[in-house]
Amino acid sequence: MDALFFWLFAVVAIVSSVLVVGQRNPMYSVLLLIVSFAALSGLYVLLNAPFMAVLQIIVYAGAIMVLFLFVVMLLNVTKEDEGNDPKPRFVIGPGPRRLGAVLAVVLAVQLIWALRTIADAPFMADGVGTTVKDIGLRLFREYAFAFEATSILILVAMVGAVIIARKDR
Repeated sequence: MDALFFWLFAVVAIVSSVLVVGQRNPMYSVLLLIVSFAALSGLYVLLNAPFMAVLQIIVYAGAIMVLFLFVVMLLNVTKEDEGNDPKPRFVIGPGPRRLGAVLAVVLAVQLIWALRTIADAPFMADGVGTTVKDIGLRLFREYAFAFEATSILILVAMVGAVIIARKDR
């Protein structure tokens, strides 16, 4: 039964992620990205990592996607510009497409390397547990500055988006 749920969540995650890139309407892209995050959360549940599943929903599908949706609605972007590009969309050509293809190959190589070495890696490093309490204590004791710096960075990005999108009166 777990295999059935794995394939269901995997297919939903892959299809919705591909559709995020293929959409011309940014609102649909944001909504499909939320579906992709929810499918990834289901995969975390299947891996017996409920804390990561909840974090996936709260942090990414909740906070980050609300920020993306806010920026898309604030900028009032209705559609991607069509342009006069006679080439098909998914052909690797000069510029960003070629860079994207190179990055995809690098990601695939890293994924293969990680899957081959995962059997050798311990799940608990240096005797540190992986309970929610242990993660919370380490987050707010050892990484408190990084946590607060990230929140300030997100706040500055939101204020910058509002200033850029503001209409002059």
